Order: sequence, then structure tokens, then C-alpha cells
Amino acid sequence: MIRTACTVLFIIVCLALIVVVLMQEGKSAGFGALSGQVDSYVRKNRGRTREGKLERATIILGVLFFAIAIGLSLKFFR
Repeated sequence: MIRTACTVLFIIVCLALIVVVLMQEGKSAGFGALSGQVDSYVRKNRGRTREGKLERATIILGVLFFAIAIGLSLKFFR
């Protein structure tokens, strides 16, 4: 019973991770990196923007993905 619930949770996490990664924009630096604009206003307030929230969600979902995958493969959830 628990293994089935964890498998369903794993599938939901997988789908959410795919959606969050596809929603992110490309990381091309462009000419801003050449001119030395490293400490811009957007970069300082990155955590408050939509991109910052998507990056945080990607990290959280990635950790959940690996934790559940390891748990299912080692048969912690029986």
C-alpha cells in the first residue's frame, strides 16, 4: 500500500519537475556578461522573481525525485 502511494507520488514529482524545467528561460548570458554587469538589480533580487521561484522549485523537486527514487530502488517502501 505504501509502495503504491510512493510510486504515485514519484510520478507526480516527475511530471511537476518536467513542467517546472520547461517553464524556465534559457541561461544565455549575452553581451551583459562581456561588459561585466554581474551585480545587476535583477541578479540581486533573483529570489523574488518568477525565475528565482522556478529555480527553487527545481531544486526541491530534484531532491524529492532522487530521494523517492533511491527509496523505491532500495525497497524502503514495501
